[in-house]
Amino acid sequence: MNEQIPVKTVTPVKVHKPKGGPEGKRHDSRSRIYVRAVQGPLETFRRMFGLFFLGLFAIIPWIQYNGHQAVLLDIGEQRFTIFSLTLWPQDLTLLAYIFIVSAFALFFVTTFAGRVWCGFMCPQTTWVYIYTWFEEKFEGPRNKRIALDARKMDVDKFLRKTAKHTAWVLVALLTALTFVGYFTPIDALFIDFVTFNTSFWAGLSVIFFAVCTYGNAGYMREIMCTHICPYARFQSAMFDKDTFTVSYDAKRGEQRGPRPRKLSHEQVKEKGLGDCIDCNLCVQVCPTGIDIRNGLQYECINCGACVDACNGVMDKMGYPKGLISFTSEEELAGGKTHVLRPKLIGYFVVLVVMIGLLFANIWMRSPTEVDIIRDRNSLYRETNEGLIENVYTIKVLNKTQQTQSYTIAIKGLPDYKYIGEQKVTVKGGAVYSTPISVATDAYNLEDTVTDIFISVTTTIDGETVTVDEPTKFLYR
Repeated sequence: MNEQIPVKTVTPVKVHKPKGGPEGKRHDSRSRIYVRAVQGPLETFRRMFGLFFLGLFAIIPWIQYNGHQAVLLDIGEQRFTIFSLTLWPQDLTLLAYIFIVSAFALFFVTTFAGRVWCGFMCPQTTWVYIYTWFEEKFEGPRNKRIALDARKMDVDKFLRKTAKHTAWVLVALLTALTFVGYFTPIDALFIDFVTFNTSFWAGLSVIFFAVCTYGNAGYMREIMCTHICPYARFQSAMFDKDTFTVSYDAKRGEQRGPRPRKLSHEQVKEKGLGDCIDCNLCVQVCPTGIDIRNGLQYECINCGACVDACNGVMDKMGYPKGLISFTSEEELAGGKTHVLRPKLIGYFVVLVVMIGLLFANIWMRSPTEVDIIRDRNSLYRETNEGLIENVYTIKVLNKTQQTQSYTIAIKGLPDYKYIGEQKVTVKGGAVYSTPISVATDAYNLEDTVTDIFISVTTTIDGETVTVDEPTKFLYR
């Protein structure tokens, strides 16, 4: 009980904040962040990467396959069509596998390269950059936008703001129409929306998602990343010392401070200055308004904008690049990054296993689903011929996208009499329901409950597919 807890002395971290002007409130979550445009290889890659997936998002719902929309997630009909694959509520396990694969893919990528999902693929980030691009086109670069917002309303300001918000609204509407087009036929949706003939729920969904896009990308922006998105909160649990994150090399950069460009790198070192000239460009280009020089922060989305900004300054000053870079804590400490490590390998192995299980489930998925419902009015009845009769309702679900013919038979019941349709035709992606009666002599029944199978057989692409659905034949 008298043992003392050892106390470890920790060197406090000096937090640098921008001084004066609009920069002074940058760390206030309620203040407006004026993001400065940046050029560089990472920014070019991010734009091309984002445009590629943005193009996929816009084009996919317009693709036609075998006379129908290739990707249609019809919630009303409880049917998801993805090219030749049709998914029903019975295929819910596939959706679970998709979510599990996505989760482990996120864990793997985050452990390896930090929060790059947020910086390069997140829809919020992509749409914020689109809105910022329109903002720059109509209101000018960062310093002009600050001055424009500071002055009173006049004709020029009114026209610029109107043009910007008009562009934002159009982008929001196109985004919402495209998104809703994944859940309802998109060609009819566009026409019906323009002519005010959409259904109530389709129209409401378009307006709702348009408002969300306009608000999130136009006003919420970094607040979505820093205050609402849960990923920012638990991402650190997946980081380790070998995770690649955007980091500032404090050993090389400090002591920071301005200096004439004419001084050589060696002369700067002699004066006791580091490579950081304290230009604050890394802060001005950050979409979440943080100062990466204060160390790793949960608000950082690993977009690399500060890397391009800093490398541009280093080029102009004649200093080596990489003062801010994608690197690991281990490497900053002078060690070597261990790419192949147990944690990363574990995530990769689980990811591969789950992908394998997902494809195995798709491969082994039966193209026919059979559901049997017993008659609830009576367990059995005796016919005029003295036979014992059970009544069932058979539902045949055709999971393919082509019309199929099915043959119904009974297995496990000797010398039975079948009453009802034995051959049915079901359209692609449709459910066919038919009542049948099965009767047999009581002498053929050894027990009050007999296990039987209702067999449904069809031929798909030359291959015979049979589904045997178990049920009970009751007597007494």
